[in-house]
Amino acid sequence: MIILLDNGHGVNTRGKQSPDGRLKEYAYTREIARRVETGLTEKGFNVRRIVPEETDISLMERCRRVNAECARQGAQNVVLVSIHNNAAGNGQWLTARGFSPWIYTRASHRAQLLAKAFQERAESLGLKGNRAVPTCKYWTANFYILKNTACPAVLTENLFQDNRQDVDFLLSEEGKQTIAKLHIDTLAEYCKN
Repeated sequence: MIILLDNGHGVNTRGKQSPDGRLKEYAYTREIARRVETGLTEKGFNVRRIVPEETDISLMERCRRVNAECARQGAQNVVLVSIHNNAAGNGQWLTARGFSPWIYTRASHRAQLLAKAFQERAESLGLKGNRAVPTCKYWTANFYILKNTACPAVLTENLFQDNRQDVDFLLSEEGKQTIAKLHIDTLAEYCKN
């Protein structure tokens, strides 16, 4: 199984940061993706980041990179996780908190299982937050990266970049280790089956 990591937005995507500018989503998700890549590689998994660049790479190009890997390896042998931080508003501090996994509205059963595993592990780590979680344990949307890739794909929203408590946790070493461990352990369990 090949694990592909997409670390989301680039340095030139406007507005993807905490209201005080301490957390920049492009930098945070790249750090987490590197930690996840290292942790999974140390466990013997084949992991690749599809966006090593710091700048924005279009969604079309990111999907092309994923689908090229699917064509080489067989889509059933590839899984994609796109790592992000959530936001509830437009640049002010708000109260929404917590982790949420997203899949395409017509996602495969394998994507559903992975998303559910992410949410259950997040809850076990105390990252549920203050929002109601769907009974299926994941959210669905027609996000481009989920809709246009051939393999099972999950987009993780790792807490809220416009919630002070979430930002303080995300920027702490404990928070970074927790978010990385959430991804490493969930993917390792999923890929060994």
